[in-house]
Amino acid sequence: MRWCVYLLECGDGTLYAGVTNDLAKRLAAHEAGRGAKYTRGRGPLAIVHVERKRSRSSALKREAALKRLGRRAKLALLAPGAERRLRGNV
Repeated sequence: MRWCVYLLECGDGTLYAGVTNDLAKRLAAHEAGRGAKYTRGRGPLAIVHVERKRSRSSALKREAALKRLGRRAKLALLAPGAERRLRGNV
């Protein structure tokens, strides 16, 4: 089973970090309001960053590290120029 850590951009421009082993299913849950409490009512949602991990443990550790980062550091992970495309910008 493969795990991934992801960053979502919420409709209000904020970024949310999460972990899952089925990204499509997890995104559908977020969009249906059954995902994390933070993302409820903050749609539309867009996946802006994904990192694949070999184990749940390594994915959870990376998620925790991402959640400790500030907005600028999270934006630095994205492809060059991506921060200009995001709604909330810097």
